[in-house]
This record gives sequence, C-alpha cells and structure tokens, in this order.
Amino acid sequence: MSHGLVTMSYIAASILFILSLSGLSRQDTARRGNYFGMSGMAIAIIATVFSGNVTAYAILAVALLIGGFIGARAAAKVEMTQMPELVALMHSLVGMAAVLVGYANFLDHSAGLEGAEKTIHELEIYIGIFIGAVTFSGSVIAFGKLCGKVSGKPVLLPARHWLNLGLLIITVGLGNWFLSDSESGQGLTPLLIMTGIALLFGVHMVMAIGGADMPVVVSMLNSYSGWAAAATGFMLSNDLLIVTGALVGSSGAILSYIMCKAMNRHFISVIAGGFGSAGGGEAAEVEGEVNPIEAEETAQLLRDSKNIVIIPGYGMAVAQAQHTVNEITKLLVSQGKKVRFAIHPVAGRMPGHMNVLLAEAKVPYDIVFEMDEINEDFPDVDVSIVIGANDIVNPSALDDPNSPIAGMPVLECWKSGTTIAMKRSMASGYAGVGNPLFVHENTRMLFGDANDRLQALLKALQA
Repeated sequence: MSHGLVTMSYIAASILFILSLSGLSRQDTARRGNYFGMSGMAIAIIATVFSGNVTAYAILAVALLIGGFIGARAAAKVEMTQMPELVALMHSLVGMAAVLVGYANFLDHSAGLEGAEKTIHELEIYIGIFIGAVTFSGSVIAFGKLCGKVSGKPVLLPARHWLNLGLLIITVGLGNWFLSDSESGQGLTPLLIMTGIALLFGVHMVMAIGGADMPVVVSMLNSYSGWAAAATGFMLSNDLLIVTGALVGSSGAILSYIMCKAMNRHFISVIAGGFGSAGGGEAAEVEGEVNPIEAEETAQLLRDSKNIVIIPGYGMAVAQAQHTVNEITKLLVSQGKKVRFAIHPVAGRMPGHMNVLLAEAKVPYDIVFEMDEINEDFPDVDVSIVIGANDIVNPSALDDPNSPIAGMPVLECWKSGTTIAMKRSMASGYAGVGNPLFVHENTRMLFGDANDRLQALLKALQA
C-alpha cells in the first residue's frame, strides 16, 4: 500500500473516531457512535498491516487472532455489573503496551538518530513509559476495587501529598540521569528505577481514592490510557495513534472534569485523596427506626400517585432488574402516570453506567433525566422509587460536614411525598457511609432482591 493511501486511510479513521466520540455523547446516537469507532479501528488496522512497515505477518496474524478471540469472549460473557472492572482492565493493557513499546524502542538501536532528534526520541520513551506504568498499576488497583478484591475504603498514608511530590521530583531527576547516560548508549538503570516508581505511584494514587469517587477514577484512567497511546504513537512515529490517543486522553479528561464539577469537587482534590479525606471529625451515626413496606402496599401507593420518579443505582445492575423496571414503567405510563428516571453523575461504578442499563432495557430516552434537570422537581413528586442506590440519595452529603461525601450534590428524593427505598439490607453503600434517608419519616423500605421485589410489584399492579 502506497504512503499516500495509508495517509488517506489514517485521515478517514481519525474522522470516524471523532464521529464516534460525537455519537457517544448522546444516548440515542451511542449505538451509531460505536459503529463509527469500530469502522475506524478496522480501517486503521488494515492500513497499518499493509503499510509496508510490517514484515512479520505470521506473528501479527497469531497476535490478532489471540487478541480478537480473548476480546470477543470477554465481551460476550461479561455482565453489565462487571463492565466497570472490564473497562479498568482494558485500560491496564493500554498502559502495559506503552511500557513494552517504550522498552522495545529503547533497546532498538537501529534508528540511527543523532543530536536533538535522539534526545527528543528518548524523552518520548521516558514519558511514555512513565504514563504507561502509572496507567497500568492504577488500573489494576481500580479493577480490584471495582470487583471487590481490594477494599473500596481510601488508604491514606501519612504525609501522602509530600510522598507524591517526592516521587515526582525523583522521577524528574531520574529523567535527567537517563538522558545523560543515553548519550553513551546506557540509561537502562534509571529507566528501570523510574518504572518501579511509576508503578508505585499508580498504586498509591488509586488506593487513596474512596469508593464514592470510583466513576471519576475510571474516566481518569481512560484519559491516562489515551495519553499512553499517544506517547506510543510518538515512539512509533504513527500519526493515527497520536491522534487517537489525544482524542481519548482529552475526552477522558473533559469527562472527569464534568463529573467532578457535578459532584462539587475539584479534580485535584479527588486524585489527591478522595471525598472527605480532610474531614474535621467523625460522621454522624444514623439513628432511628425503619418503616418496612410490602409490594402490595407499594402498588397501592403507585396507583394513588400521578408523578413518579425512579432512581436506579448499582443494586439494580446487580439484580439485573432493568427489564422489570421497564415493564413497570410501561404499565404506569399506560395508566396515565407521569414516570421519569433520575440519573446521578456517579450512579453505578463508571460514567453512564445507569444510562447503559436503561438503554439495554429499551427505556425511552426522553424520560431519562440527569440530576440537575430533575432535582428541583422532587417537592412535586408523589412517589420516588430508589432501586439499590445509597450514596447518591444520602442527605448527609448536605447536612453532615464530617461525612465522607460532604458537599456532593445528591438526588433530593426525601422531598417527595413518599420515598420507597429498595435494598437487600441496611448495609452501607460503596462509600461505606450510613444513610439517614432510610429512617426518614416518609421513607418506606422494600427489602429483598431488587428484581424479585419488582416482579412482585409488577404482579400487584397488574392485579
């Protein structure tokens, strides 16, 4: 394939990636955005394979077959509740790829670069390996937290900010050592030390972030993986990889900023230690009696209501109750009820988690609202149904300055006439914070598996 044709293919792929990001920004165009992204990636792979830079076709074919099989298998088997940890795992692979490509470039002396070109190339290698190592180890810890193998509570070491600053200064010093030794063909020792520090930095950074911030962590690691890919593109002199990495890196950073703004947090404060890490005291204990309710009583409440809001949380994903929720929604709408869904920016374990679940169940897009679009309407709502959510409907975020989630905007469902909270038990949410909502005077607790309780509710409504 000629150089001109490869360039044209890369431009076409870049345009498709941009269209993909544009499509993914809206629920009703997300599927089309995915198709654009898949098409762009197919063009990119084909153009790269036949660009003339590839000679080991047998090895490449084997690698593509193995990687394609693993990816297809994972995509086919993964449940929606496991999607966040799968995303984190994919980010770790991008980081590891950047590290391996960096070392391969460093050990390959066939480029024959001299002077400033050689210095710039080695700087690309150093930065690429650093970003890749941080992304890899941070993503592995995020994977562990999301799947429950690592505690969701933040691990806050003494003087952790000074530790991070110290590691950063050492990394810069090692970079100077690396560039100096590279002039004589050496530099492996400072590169290895820096890689170890970067791996520790990634572990420490994510371990210090609490469970309530994990959606921000996922989008942040998405950004890191993009910059790692861009760094890999510089090392390989691949324009498409640079463009694609920059698109992913910048979009991930923008998403992280948007989420932090919606959560009333500065991005740096989240990365530095998570919600409430600087709290001045202990969070207040939740005291009071819960008021349980059964499915039949809930059905009667809904029959007597005109304005209903459903708030999905991670518990809905665990119970895979989104399809039953949609059936109940269709039934209530057919009875002349006004039914809407309220989505918190950090509901679930990754950005857009609840939106994806509702789209999978074919819930109409026009009745799904973000928090800032619906929060002021709760005083006019007759019944709010909270399905497996905890931290995103916790009044202590507004009332208790010592709470780990203090200051985070939440869905103020307690202002509605009645709140039905569906939970398996009175256990705290992912952030490990008790919720006064559950003992509120106008809250009724519908205990049990969300899907089982919703199935019972659907039958009671149909009776």
